Amino acid sequence: MSPHDPIVRIDLYPLHVPFREEVRAALQGGSGKVAMSLNVDDHWLGGDFLICRMTTEGGVTGVGEAFVWLVESGVSPMLMADLIRDHLARFALGRSAFDIEAINAKFDDNVARNEMAKGLLDLALHDVAARSVGRPVHDLCGGRQIDRVPLCMVLPLAPVEVVCALARQGLAMGVRAFRCKLGDGIVQDVAIMAAMRELVGAEVALRVDYNQAYGPNQALAALEAIAPYGIDFAEQPVRADDFAGMARLQSQTRIPLMAHEGAFGLRDIYTLAEMGAVRTFGLNAERPGGMSRALKAIDYAAARGLDVVLHNQPSGIGSAIVLHMHAARAKDIRHATELQGHIMLEDDLILDRIVYEDGFAHVPTGAGWGVELDDAAVDRYLTHKPITIMA
Repeated sequence: MSPHDPIVRIDLYPLHVPFREEVRAALQGGSGKVAMSLNVDDHWLGGDFLICRMTTEGGVTGVGEAFVWLVESGVSPMLMADLIRDHLARFALGRSAFDIEAINAKFDDNVARNEMAKGLLDLALHDVAARSVGRPVHDLCGGRQIDRVPLCMVLPLAPVEVVCALARQGLAMGVRAFRCKLGDGIVQDVAIMAAMRELVGAEVALRVDYNQAYGPNQALAALEAIAPYGIDFAEQPVRADDFAGMARLQSQTRIPLMAHEGAFGLRDIYTLAEMGAVRTFGLNAERPGGMSRALKAIDYAAARGLDVVLHNQPSGIGSAIVLHMHAARAKDIRHATELQGHIMLEDDLILDRIVYEDGFAHVPTGAGWGVELDDAAVDRYLTHKPITIMA
């Protein structure tokens, strides 16, 4: 067996993992269908995932995960699976996992956009490469700079008393950063933030997420109204595709704006930065194209004096991926990371749980991502038959 053995098999597993009952109740008891300012027609009942497992000729396996929410991503697990099977897999099969950059170049040369599908394969390639040499993934990305990652708790758009009750639970768990969902109007925004600041005190970090609730003019008024409560940054106050609106808004407010729904690929990130439209980026592991592109985004942001925030609702695999990413670039990430999957999902799809304590998550230390996929759980939550692609 050689570390450079070629990839000979790719397995894809489309899954749906329900949220815990108390999470579903909180989401359905908040604003709209999803306890945030999005005008969607369906309740959010669980997480949709596409898991990728790659296997080399020598029997080394590695996995990647994509958390897929159609409202944001524009794709479903099966759409991604079809794209990988019919168009992307051939560029990874027969290649060494260490050929990541060459494989990514083939992806881009032959398939436009689709960063999440490409990113899923990139993540699996990183796991295979690291396991082939018996090292954690963060060792392939410059090494681990910290052992524990500080966490931020995301709070739903709900009545003030509900938001504060959930925040008290977070404080009791040692959390020292909170993201508050806003967007039901300026009066309600102010009520939430005033209550939160009084509850958590001056030292706890507060950030807000509008989920594209406002137009630029109304967003400016909303930001000015909550500015007295000490806001680290405001996520996506205007439409994701309104880059010009974000730029105008950022030029008028001292609160840093963060793009998330509007920043899928590196080109989005570069463009928003060059327009002066943001001072912070939100990154998921599978976008803007897996570990390779996410690290480039973090390095670019650091060079430009911008911030990044890592966040997602992943299973244990996706959480481990984010923790490796944060650990490898900790000096350039000053905001706490948002990981909600272990709180929201009824199963985290891994055999041994990641350690969460005192408001921190411990970085896994084993080979690859340092966690092992629970095959029985995968079988339990499958929504379609697994797809296998052979070299």
